[in-house]
Amino acid sequence: MLELDNLTKHFGGVRAVDGVSLNVGAGEVLGLIGPNGSGKSTMVNLICGLFPLTAGRVVFKGRDISMLPPHERVSLGIARTFQNIRLFGQLTVWQNLWAAQNSAGQRRENPLKRWFGGGRSAREEAGTVLEFFDLAHKRDELAGNLAFGEQRRLEFARAFAAKPALLLLDEPAAGMNAEEIEQLDARIRKLRDAGIAILLIEHHVELVMAIADRIAVLNFGQKIAEGSPADVQANPLVREAYLGTSAAA
Repeated sequence: MLELDNLTKHFGGVRAVDGVSLNVGAGEVLGLIGPNGSGKSTMVNLICGLFPLTAGRVVFKGRDISMLPPHERVSLGIARTFQNIRLFGQLTVWQNLWAAQNSAGQRRENPLKRWFGGGRSAREEAGTVLEFFDLAHKRDELAGNLAFGEQRRLEFARAFAAKPALLLLDEPAAGMNAEEIEQLDARIRKLRDAGIAILLIEHHVELVMAIADRIAVLNFGQKIAEGSPADVQANPLVREAYLGTSAAA
């Protein structure tokens, strides 16, 4: 589904991402972890097209999309959440979903009609998404008035409303309590079972270890480990990156 070939991004003399190669298959969760500043969010921005590549390629569904602008990548089936919530705070919960719905059938529909309620298919799809993310009762509330955990869910719901084949989740558990993290775990598993490819960046290591099929670890912009959760946990380079212990210890 997604292939990253020698992905490289330099900011002046800073090698934020330095020759990283990864792949994510349909119906797979790839966890991407690493210390702060290791290049994880930069990777997402490169995949989405927000940053131009210094070198390397982004291949999606067999097509090199390295030069495509962000909106074209969304149209191809790539959606994301942000580490810092970026909702349309002065729009309602439903209107935030409306902004993300991008199927060809919905685009042919009169946009004013969709804005004030939408056609039947658009309303049904939005309703299904809101139910899945436990936000149906908040449908007409302004996004900016939601509690923090609800805003996190809405950001996830908005990404899902774009009907992605690939979801890039940038620290979706940040600020969530234990119950919300458990619900997040269940939702990610359901989306994976539905065939969606998921790249999960998360500092909540317990969540990543429980849910990821494979894990890749970045440190100073380079991939230092990749494998099953058990293999990554046992890797001395990973312990050194996180704990500062010697790999030889």
